[in-house]
Amino acid sequence: QVQLVESGGRLVQAGSSLRLSCVAPGRTYSSHHMAWFRQAPGKEREFVAAIRWGFGTTYYVDSVKGRFTVSREQAKDTMYLQMTNLKSEDAALYYCARGNSYSRTPTGYLIWGQGTQVTVSS
Repeated sequence: QVQLVESGGRLVQAGSSLRLSCVAPGRTYSSHHMAWFRQAPGKEREFVAAIRWGFGTTYYVDSVKGRFTVSREQAKDTMYLQMTNLKSEDAALYYCARGNSYSRTPTGYLIWGQGTQVTVSS
């Protein structure tokens, strides 16, 4: 079964920048939507951003607008999440996911990665 592979998470200071990567081996079609979710301890998994693979249309949760940018490099089957001005509340396990359509809920995505940890120190 196809599984996504995230990388790039690490410990950073508040105000820093970080870029996460998600490799999606196998066929990712133009109609697919790729998304980033995050989950902090004791909290539900939260939608962060998404991108339509073909057109590149992007979507964000309000709390990261202006600070995070989702992008993709189709030739490398890779999606990125560029995070700037990181805050303590951004600390979480970040997952990438692939689905057949846009959704802000985890159930809308069929394929997931194992997650990459982002820790923000104040």
